[in-house]
Amino acid sequence: MKKLPKIVITIPAYNEERTIGKVLRKIKKEMNNSKYKKNYKILVVDDGSRDNTAKISKLNKAIVYSHPINYGLAETFRTEMDKCLNLKADIIVHFDADGQYLAKDIPKLVSFVEKGYDLVMGSRFKGKIEKMPIVKKIGNMAFSMVLSNITRTRISDGQTGFRAFTKEVAKKIKIQSNHTYTQEQIIKAVKHKYRIKEVPIFFAKRRSGESRLMKSPFEYAMKASSNIIRVYRDYEPLKFFGLIGGSIFGIGFLIGLYLVYLHLTEGIQGHIALTMLCVLVLMIGIQILSFGLIADMNRK
Repeated sequence: MKKLPKIVITIPAYNEERTIGKVLRKIKKEMNNSKYKKNYKILVVDDGSRDNTAKISKLNKAIVYSHPINYGLAETFRTEMDKCLNLKADIIVHFDADGQYLAKDIPKLVSFVEKGYDLVMGSRFKGKIEKMPIVKKIGNMAFSMVLSNITRTRISDGQTGFRAFTKEVAKKIKIQSNHTYTQEQIIKAVKHKYRIKEVPIFFAKRRSGESRLMKSPFEYAMKASSNIIRVYRDYEPLKFFGLIGGSIFGIGFLIGLYLVYLHLTEGIQGHIALTMLCVLVLMIGIQILSFGLIADMNRK
């Protein structure tokens, strides 16, 4: 009989006292009714909460590690990976504290890891979404398109926080971002040639509390846009700087064409300032294109 893997279900939490207790109870209920009932632990990494998140988690028998202050998603994820590996996890399940993912989907994701997949992600867009703000939905779809383009792998939900993966993935993929872990883990998993699987899941409406990712539609749109730009800059520098440099060079080229027109119609005199502007814009465009080439070579 095949030995069951050791599973650590890790939950990042920040001011989630309204939901964390219910989430932990549901996880325990589902896992205790599965074949993994004797092979799992629950870890809660409290990211500097100012409420009773840590206390409630301990009352529900979770292993709790607390940050002294709020470090954010990326640093919390790094802490989670360190603690999960210290707990000798074979499979790590990353779950959320807000109750929007369903605990009953955990064994489903774990089963695909057991089948040989290295990174299994719960896809909200392949499953059912009870409610998601339109701005967030558009942002998630844009992220997924960017990731699909960069990795050349079809990704339907690149922002999902519900995923299961092997200890090897946790050991080898080191998150360097100071903002989020979701895209970086996927990009590096593809680079390492890990087997990736998306599984349809149900995404519930948030019943209480405030999302740490979306305090307002405008703030989310700004944050999502900056993250998309950052991902392209870091992982596709030639495309990123090529677009900027090419656009600037194109403007310089158009100015040059206009100068040729003026020369043919009015003569060469009296256009020194415009000529200098043309040369300057062309040089800036070439420099940015060159920077993109160098950055792409260094990335590879």
